[in-house]
Amino acid sequence: MDLFEYQGKSLYQKFNINHPKSKLIKNIDEIEESIDLNFPIVVKAQVQVGGRGKAGGIKVAHNSTELKQHSEEILGMDIKGHLVEVLLLEEASNILEEYYISFTLDRSEKKYLIMLSAKGGMDIEQVAAENPDDLVKFHVSPSEKLTSSTISELIHEANLNQDYEESLSEIIQNLYQMFIEGDCDLVEVNPLAITDEGVMALDSKVALDMNAKYKHTYFEDLEEEIPIPDSEKYAKEKGLNFIKLEGTVGIIGNGAGLVMSTLDVVAENGGKAANFLDIGGGAKAETVSSALEVLEADENVKSVLINIFGGITRCDLVAEGIIEATKGKKLVWPIIIRLDGTNSLEGLELLKENPNDKIFIEGSMDSAAKLAVEKGL
Repeated sequence: MDLFEYQGKSLYQKFNINHPKSKLIKNIDEIEESIDLNFPIVVKAQVQVGGRGKAGGIKVAHNSTELKQHSEEILGMDIKGHLVEVLLLEEASNILEEYYISFTLDRSEKKYLIMLSAKGGMDIEQVAAENPDDLVKFHVSPSEKLTSSTISELIHEANLNQDYEESLSEIIQNLYQMFIEGDCDLVEVNPLAITDEGVMALDSKVALDMNAKYKHTYFEDLEEEIPIPDSEKYAKEKGLNFIKLEGTVGIIGNGAGLVMSTLDVVAENGGKAANFLDIGGGAKAETVSSALEVLEADENVKSVLINIFGGITRCDLVAEGIIEATKGKKLVWPIIIRLDGTNSLEGLELLKENPNDKIFIEGSMDSAAKLAVEKGL
């Protein structure tokens, strides 16, 4: 579960991670109250999407007039389809140097991965692409500790300011403890800054491992603060594994691995997936029908790719679900279908017996993805 910046910073308090003084507001009336912050104040939109600064979602106020003006401009703003309902007001820091640090799990190595760079404030993908030597990577086994000597070596290798080595080492250790003890999938700070008030984590990008929800009572409190799209709520009610994305090609598949592969093949053919939707290993007709109903609620979907490999799932039941969901309807988008595996011939025959001018059948995943991208333009 991805957290808002302010939620991540609330966890900073639990793990003694130095960060700027701030206040959360949800309406303009709260600006009139005593906010107990010193100017200049940074007004930050709280949305779960990157690029908010470029979109005008971060502004600096030097007095009360500017604070109210910027807050009115940002609150209610739409940033890449995300409505700004909460603002984080934060005392501006006098930044001397900006660094980047992150902790995540490298599944291929079965170890934790630390990434550290002296080029903070930039997109880390840009740093990795243009100056890979400026990004230090280090793996830590879950069975081992991150020692102070290792942290010192990383600080030196990344060319961070050694005059602040003690403070940097302390905050890096605390961030690592938050990552481990807080059961996080990701902890990213960009920038981790040296300021005239010491080393601070000025930003927060945190994702929690919700499999550990039973261990942390506060996980549920954080989850309740995160708005869920109506499509995801409906999918959850129907027992579907659904995640909304930002593309235009709707994806339906059976099994997380197959769905992930389908997303990749769509991308390879120049498209972007509108969602991740896994109907499960034993999907029946009503499951497929519900999946199509979920996608109908997403205005961004321009075409739908149904990719089924029948193992436990019977392709003829999937075909029945498609027919049931589309019969007599004027489809708003084309549906491209690829069936393979158990009872696939029977399923394909059923589709042929119930033709629809907006339903197309393809024999391979690649050709199906290619057509779905073309139809979605």
